[in-house]
Amino acid sequence: MAAAEPEARHPVEDANAEGLFGGLTREQFYEKHNIIHHESFMQNKRGMNIFTQSWHPKDTPLKGLVGVVHGFTGSANWFVQLTAVSIAKQGFCAYALDHQGHGLSDGLRAHIPDINPVVDDCIQFFDSARDSNPGLPAFLYSESLGGAIALLIHLRQRDAWTGAVLNGAMCGISARFKPPWPLEHLLSVVAWVVPTWQIVPTKAIPNVSFKVEWKRELAIKDPHRSMSRPRAATGLELLRICRELQSRFSEVVLPLLIVHGSDDVVCDPECVRALYDKAGSADKTLRVHEGLWHQLVGESKEDVDKVFGEVYDWLRDRAEKAKQPE
Repeated sequence: MAAAEPEARHPVEDANAEGLFGGLTREQFYEKHNIIHHESFMQNKRGMNIFTQSWHPKDTPLKGLVGVVHGFTGSANWFVQLTAVSIAKQGFCAYALDHQGHGLSDGLRAHIPDINPVVDDCIQFFDSARDSNPGLPAFLYSESLGGAIALLIHLRQRDAWTGAVLNGAMCGISARFKPPWPLEHLLSVVAWVVPTWQIVPTKAIPNVSFKVEWKRELAIKDPHRSMSRPRAATGLELLRICRELQSRFSEVVLPLLIVHGSDDVVCDPECVRALYDKAGSADKTLRVHEGLWHQLVGESKEDVDKVFGEVYDWLRDRAEKAKQPE
């Protein structure tokens, strides 16, 4: 008899506007979903304490490992945590860290003047995770800015990863979200003079990312999320990252699943279409879902089930193929 497929329902359906775990304690939540959870701090090469977490399914043979990369102003402690649990329930061990200045990690809040140290931290932590799980196919799952970070990880470690899921990836910032024309072009001057000045006039990310109202309210309640304007040097770096990636799309060669909302006003859907067209990957899939916003977990239950069901199927299929002898 064939083994039953893992439950496809995303744990976000346990949450409500009042709490991430829907009235359960965190311990009760993990027990309900049959997940083993660990957390600790990693000291990075710059002496900063970086908060890390892992999620493993109980009593289930592991299919693979997934490094989870969160986006700008978020962390691995809120909605991304629920997605990590959903991935673990599919038979994967999931690992995530809070980037510097995010979540429980050290650093000035929501300040990333240089993306390279963040990529360094991800590689340091994910390398240790892969060393602890030898022989498992290893994937990246990423959201928003995390998609850009995942691509930069791949460009440094071309043969280390079995594939990547890019959810709402920041390959280009939407013109509807960028700062006004004069400030965008003066940003380099402002960043040089006062790099930490919270000056970039953008909309609050949760307000334009989560379509379902109660999920938007819950996103805003994240105690570690910054709702302030982006700092000058950070805004400049986000624009630079997009330019760099767009010039290097053809260098991307790992298997890709790209999922994006057509009505995303934060990260430009046209830029992930360009990534799909130009990437050198022999195995690449693009799904731009009509009418969906930036945070796909912030959609209706039906749309969440559709999007993440495809993510789970893709991860399981690629993990199985990776274990088959050539």
